[in-house]
Amino acid sequence: MKKWEIPAGTTWDAGFHYVCFNDDCSYFINGWDWMQQQYKAHASYRHCIDPETGCSRPVPVWSDAALKDRIISDN
Repeated sequence: MKKWEIPAGTTWDAGFHYVCFNDDCSYFINGWDWMQQQYKAHASYRHCIDPETGCSRPVPVWSDAALKDRIISDN
């Protein structure tokens, strides 16, 4: 899980969430087929945790690279 900066304009209270950016994660890999079958959408999702509430949820992605530009460096 990596710190991910929340985009402006969301309703989330935290400034960041933790998101799994492991492209080999079965949740992410299987999401492509599930989204295609359920919604006819070329999309998947990544596992996300809100550090303020502990709430776990999917965050939708449209490509392998989606959202990675908002990863907060540990440095």
